[in-house]
Amino acid sequence: MVLNSSKVDAVIDNTEISERGDNAEATASQELANINSELEKAVLRKIDFWLVGFYSLVYVFRVIDSANYSNAAIINLENGTGIKKQLGLSPSQWAWTLSIFSYSYMIFEPSNTLAMKVFSPSRWMFVLILGWGISACSSSAAQDFKGMMCVRFAIGVAEAGFYPAVLYHMAFWYKPSEMPQRIAIFYSAGQLSPAVSGLLAYAVGFMDGLGGLAGWRWLFLIEGLPAIILSVIALWLPDYPETARMLTDKERAFLEDRVGEAAPTGKKGLWDFRSLKKLVRDPTLYTFSAYWVCHGIGGFGVGTALPTVIYELGFTTTSNSQLMNIPPYVSAFIFLNVVGYFLHKKSIRPWTTAVAIESAIIACYIILFTVHNAVVRYLSLIVAVSCAGSAYPVIWSERIRLLEGTVASGFGIGWTNAMAQFSGIAGPHVFSTVYGPTYHVSYGICIVFLGVGITSILITWLLVRRSDRKQQLEQGLGR
Repeated sequence: MVLNSSKVDAVIDNTEISERGDNAEATASQELANINSELEKAVLRKIDFWLVGFYSLVYVFRVIDSANYSNAAIINLENGTGIKKQLGLSPSQWAWTLSIFSYSYMIFEPSNTLAMKVFSPSRWMFVLILGWGISACSSSAAQDFKGMMCVRFAIGVAEAGFYPAVLYHMAFWYKPSEMPQRIAIFYSAGQLSPAVSGLLAYAVGFMDGLGGLAGWRWLFLIEGLPAIILSVIALWLPDYPETARMLTDKERAFLEDRVGEAAPTGKKGLWDFRSLKKLVRDPTLYTFSAYWVCHGIGGFGVGTALPTVIYELGFTTTSNSQLMNIPPYVSAFIFLNVVGYFLHKKSIRPWTTAVAIESAIIACYIILFTVHNAVVRYLSLIVAVSCAGSAYPVIWSERIRLLEGTVASGFGIGWTNAMAQFSGIAGPHVFSTVYGPTYHVSYGICIVFLGVGITSILITWLLVRRSDRKQQLEQGLGR
């Protein structure tokens, strides 16, 4: 059978046209992908400036407010103008002024986190930051145990919504895969705060008696002023992708539904309370909570009394103790950013990293329990504090990934972080000076809690793996 030459030419021409069309379509798709990639980078740089940069700066001063109360315990002790003496505080009363702060945290964190959606992030952050700035300054005027209890509770109410609200705000803008390194950067800024507060306390110690005020009063007065200034700047925060004034119409359109259907949304009036019902039935809510509680007491507990613990190692004065508070937190800052980088690159996994961190803290506590050399004990404290400050950020992205919907995300983040406040409630009592200077009982209690925490995180990991496999199977059948 002989084919007509014109028909053969026509077939060849059609084939060439089809191939050219396919190549043009592929080229157009690649160009569109490149444009979208550049647009995404430009938009994320704008958002990172506020949600990572600005929030990290605020967090530095937020943590200084809480860290400096521990530093105040030993400031100017030699001069007889220490806070405990001037306010007539017993060891038990001092522990209560430390822990009352965490009670208000635990009570108000879930509601304060959801309130961000009610009032908008920029307005709510203005209220929170201004509130704790004024309250921190007011603590310099306390005259007795009751007065300090009231002002510490007020600081806790104002600060309660900040950290979880920042994570909640990030969930409106970022994909789960984009969260780990950003959370690590944000949280690590807080790890530098105790170092800064140690320097501040050291410097303010020389202001003792200036203007008739004790050094600790100057400390509280100075630390609250930056928050008042930053609260005004918070009014320019971008609220949601749908409403951010700093974005163009093109950028807003690009960001629409970028983070997925399960993510919270800033659309007005959208309150999906059904997601809350699903959250309450999810067993991971309780296993995550157990881990947060156990690490809060076992890992973070020593942080609430670190200046006193370092001072009672016995080889430094109170002034030098303030300076010796710096290395543990500088180490925590470096360690957390290194871990965050490797998590972002997927070189390590959140679950195994969390277990390794808890195991390292246990090893440090065993050294603190058995070794008597002051230098070795101090080095162990540095490692323990570095690891303790990295555990939550490592696993936060997984916690947020499992939350679906606007209401469930807000409540879940607030509830989970509220569980961490047991560190502030139990920590001052676990590390009470009655157990010093060895703190053997304290370290023993912490080891038990960390063991339970490792068990909780392993159970959570198993539940999450099962859930992920079930979703993958359902998606495969849906195709």
